[in-house]
Amino acid sequence: MPKSRIRKKADYTPPPAKQATAIKLTNRSWVAPVMLAMFVIGLAWIVVFYVTDGSLPIDALGNWNIVVGFGFIAAGFGVSTQWK
Repeated sequence: MPKSRIRKKADYTPPPAKQATAIKLTNRSWVAPVMLAMFVIGLAWIVVFYVTDGSLPIDALGNWNIVVGFGFIAAGFGVSTQWK
């Protein structure tokens, strides 16, 4: 029986090193002031509504002023997701 030839396997060559890519960081210095402003505006809206017995900030909205205040607070939380 003839002897089979032994195939030489190729030596292992590691994959080429990946170049480090620069991460582009955008300037997000506006996020913290806007977030805090939304929180303060929402809190102030609700406090003014309760202190003035519902006559301020907008009398026509009635109890919906609470929803507007919480809307500002929710917008502040929405802006906070952009903070890095």
